[in-house]
Amino acid sequence: MNGWVITALLILAVLIWLRIDFMLGLRQQRKEGSRHVQKTRYADVTLLPTGDDFYRRLFADIEQATDHVHVLFYIFRNDHISQKLLKILAGKAKEGVTVRLLVDKLGSHITRNQLKTLREAGVNFAFSHPISLPYLFFTFNRRNHRKLTIVDGRVGFIGGYNVGDEYLGRDPKFGPWRDFHLRLDGDGVQDLQGQFLQDWQTAKQKYVKKESHYPPLEKGPIPLRILPTDGIYLEETFIDLISQAKETIVIGTPYYIPGQALQKELIAAAKRGVDVKLIVPKKGDHPLVKEAAFPYFEPLLEAGINVYQYYRGFFHAKAVVIDNQVCDIGTANFDQRSFHINHEINCLIYDAEFIQTVLKEMEHDISISERLTLEAYHKRPFSQKGKEKVAKLVSGLL
Repeated sequence: MNGWVITALLILAVLIWLRIDFMLGLRQQRKEGSRHVQKTRYADVTLLPTGDDFYRRLFADIEQATDHVHVLFYIFRNDHISQKLLKILAGKAKEGVTVRLLVDKLGSHITRNQLKTLREAGVNFAFSHPISLPYLFFTFNRRNHRKLTIVDGRVGFIGGYNVGDEYLGRDPKFGPWRDFHLRLDGDGVQDLQGQFLQDWQTAKQKYVKKESHYPPLEKGPIPLRILPTDGIYLEETFIDLISQAKETIVIGTPYYIPGQALQKELIAAAKRGVDVKLIVPKKGDHPLVKEAAFPYFEPLLEAGINVYQYYRGFFHAKAVVIDNQVCDIGTANFDQRSFHINHEINCLIYDAEFIQTVLKEMEHDISISERLTLEAYHKRPFSQKGKEKVAKLVSGLL
């Protein structure tokens, strides 16, 4: 048998194995997944639309901690801002504050020396979602994409920012970084706490439940619900929200790979007269992700949906606003990975005044975006069309 034939057979065997591994792992996750139904909470909520806003409030709250600090991030770089956060966490641990730091195994870049320093300071550290048997390829893809911080059980953070200098606009490749994060004070933080502690246990870490984890919380003016998802039920939630829209839908997402069911619901909304706007980045930050979105754009444009390509830096915000009645901000993107693979957490807000604040930010984003037209869509270069065909083959992993 010729060498190239053997090579071809080996490649085919590997591809078949990857496919089977992924599908079996996905089936098991769906089988084990459950719908999280959280109560409506009433909190003081602050929108943090810049990296400077986010890190300033985050660091200030952590510095004020007296009992515990729980931190979970998907990406944790080894750069200036991450080193500053690690130093603050180590300092709080030395003061006697219980510090737990959980980072995704593949998304983090914390060195062994940094880990040693953290543990010597008394920081409890763990990796989330390591690659594991029997489904190696699936667990490689299944990431903990949540970004949470809980301080003394009273203040919580949830949103799109990770830890890295690029989120402050310091990466010359991306330039200014656009994202949304929320700061919750009071009622509602208990749901963020519960999810963190569940993820901490899933990472095979032990803890003793204390009253200080769930202190009495004051209610604020803004009604909300926390929505954790484990690769299941998020797509259905978005479809339900879109199906109820009567006037407007505004969506901001760095990755638009919704699948046919959600795409169909958006087009149906446009056809019944709903004004639908979609904000996406003009530049991509991952191979093929931008190209995977383009096959979805033509039907949207033909249905009268406005697609805006944000060009002043990188657009990473994840937000959905329906009829000025409900606003979703969290960690989930409009893509197959967030809907069916990753573990995410979002916040649904039902306050008209707060929603207007979010819409004002998104309208500003639209003002510095380029509207995609059908004419421009049809004139895209042949090289991009070729990449789109490749991206379509692997869109389920994007």
